[in-house]
Amino acid sequence: MRADGSAPLGWAPTPFPFDRLAALRAEGPVHRVHVPGSGDAWLVVTRDAVRAALTDPRLRNDIRHSAGWETDGGQAVGRNMLQSDPPHHTRLRRLVAGHFTPGRIAALRPRVEAVARDLLDRMPRTGPADLVGAYALPLPVTVICDLLGVPAGDRGDFHTWSNELVTPTDATTAAASAAALAGYLTGLIARKARTPDGTLLADLAAPGASGALSSEELLGMAFLLLVAGHETTVNLISATVLSLLTHPDQLALLRADPGLTGAAVEESLRLNSPVQAGAFRFAAEPLELAGTRVAAGDAVLVSLAAASRDPLAFPDPDRFDLTRRPQGHLGFGHGVHRCLGAPLARAEAAVALRLLLERHPRLALDADAESLTWRAGTLLRGLAALPVRLG
Repeated sequence: MRADGSAPLGWAPTPFPFDRLAALRAEGPVHRVHVPGSGDAWLVVTRDAVRAALTDPRLRNDIRHSAGWETDGGQAVGRNMLQSDPPHHTRLRRLVAGHFTPGRIAALRPRVEAVARDLLDRMPRTGPADLVGAYALPLPVTVICDLLGVPAGDRGDFHTWSNELVTPTDATTAAASAAALAGYLTGLIARKARTPDGTLLADLAAPGASGALSSEELLGMAFLLLVAGHETTVNLISATVLSLLTHPDQLALLRADPGLTGAAVEESLRLNSPVQAGAFRFAAEPLELAGTRVAAGDAVLVSLAAASRDPLAFPDPDRFDLTRRPQGHLGFGHGVHRCLGAPLARAEAAVALRLLLERHPRLALDADAESLTWRAGTLLRGLAALPVRLG
């Protein structure tokens, strides 16, 4: 039942859920909904309530706090940070946090630029192209696979499995992809342990490594870093370009002042929400959330998309505005589970945007924006393709 005693709302993720989220937000901060494939949950939709939920220690990420938990299901790949709570989460995050500091990312930036330039060189100078397949996707895939040590020849299969897991076609295909990815990563980890090559995964797999991970933790860490390390950035780059191409006044502003590139990325994170919602959380005990009673074991889903368009936090929230300076947006989450790779995603998106606009000053959309297909699931939202005309 909802807080007002009525039946749960049906919650089927759609390519453009923003209008529906706005209607729910106008009714109140928390709603009882039904998530296909996951069951009933409390959906949190206002910025303040989302921030409170993301920092409430009584809401846990470990699914074993769910009232309906029996097993972790057939799609879990190892045990990772997103499925864990402090102090276990703290230990896991500490092992890799040093690789994603602003300083480390600054040192990685030349490599990001080199990959972006190479991809641009491979694209035609003029004419039609799919910006997702030719640029927004291979850039972060190459960077994160380089960082972890995934061989170039394996990256196509890796992305196919990853894509199926984050926006599943059906439960059977998703389970098969999870099994295939788990098998591949298990073999890769074993090879890295035998033959260290200086990559992050080899360092984590090294016998006797500081804070040594169990085999399940190693598998989960590899899975999370590889998948989260590129899926959201693909969505961010392509959605930012689309927003600019459909808002010529903002594109002109950016061309006149390339120093606004970072602002364009931040505004896109707020407006487009590549991550639509955080991972499910579960009430470890009865609690009250923004005036709504939540029973122990209940699932809670926080809508980052709704929070980042809350008009009480962001006036005229549906407008794409590079001058907004959207401090406090929740594009990367909040609290202890805030996205570890945020500095890398920001750097990749900024580099991708700057070099693309430098190379193609007459870049234009080559399709009706309303006809574009979005890959949308409970957690992520991104363009399947972005047809453009280069020049």
